[in-house]
Amino acid sequence: MHDLSPATRPTLYFIGVTTAKSSIMKVFPAWAAHLRLDQAEIKGIDFPLHAPAADYRRAVEFIKRDPLSAGALVTTHKIDLYKACQDLFDEIDPHARFMGETSCISKSGSHLVCHAKDPISSGLALDGFLPPQHFARTGADVFSMGAGGSTIALTWHLMQPSRGADRPSRIIVSNRSAARLDEIRRIHEQIGSGIPCEYVLAPAPGDNDAVVARLKPGSLVINATGLGKDAPGSPLTDAVSFPERAIAWDLNYRGDLVFLDQAMCAKVARQLQVEDGWTYFLHGWTQVIAQVHHIAIPTSGKDFDALSDIAQRTGKT
Repeated sequence: MHDLSPATRPTLYFIGVTTAKSSIMKVFPAWAAHLRLDQAEIKGIDFPLHAPAADYRRAVEFIKRDPLSAGALVTTHKIDLYKACQDLFDEIDPHARFMGETSCISKSGSHLVCHAKDPISSGLALDGFLPPQHFARTGADVFSMGAGGSTIALTWHLMQPSRGADRPSRIIVSNRSAARLDEIRRIHEQIGSGIPCEYVLAPAPGDNDAVVARLKPGSLVINATGLGKDAPGSPLTDAVSFPERAIAWDLNYRGDLVFLDQAMCAKVARQLQVEDGWTYFLHGWTQVIAQVHHIAIPTSGKDFDALSDIAQRTGKT
């Protein structure tokens, strides 16, 4: 874990697993200069998957008491950190309380705030590549592998009544542990969307293959497991058969990206649309930077495109 010594400049922390490998370490200084965030810097705090609660609490308590520690983006550990630290926050936003996760920590003086930004950032990324009225036109399913914070946020977004007829005909979530499936089932029941949902215990990739094989044409297949980034591999086997005209979305943009390779191998034969997690990365970080540094960052248009261009030049090299 990162040495938690007092910050000497306004500091945004990145709480993850392999933070040094992330493009944000090169992108953030360029963004900070563009956004005129004078002297701002970023530091990584790495935890193993499902770290001890005491470790999460130590990091959050440090951010709370250190004057120049401005806040944090949390990835991978969103649910575990929330469970361990919720009593440390002075305020918890409605999304975070409802979904039981922390993806962003911000401060106003000594007032520590817990946010769940994923419902916003994941929705922006998803709607950016989904064809217009995709679910209304196709009646397609959504299958998300991994029952963590990202899937909770994405399915919440897709269940919203404001989408009208453009909602999936069915949502299927798989996970390697039953406890996470129970939690997302509870959240979905509270939403009460009326969309049929299935929860599949999938300890092996072949279990996910079996679900993919029964999806409707045009379905959205999401790798939200972290496999391919936080750990090597894919939640699917190489024998998987994607539905025709499916959309394969890997929330990762770095790592061995086996899921993306599997989808690319079937792209022509199955007429797939294949998407990585780069735009998800952009929206996820800009939403948190805006919150932590108390600035406005647009989600589209020339100013957002400028940030995207900077990230492309500095982060994908």
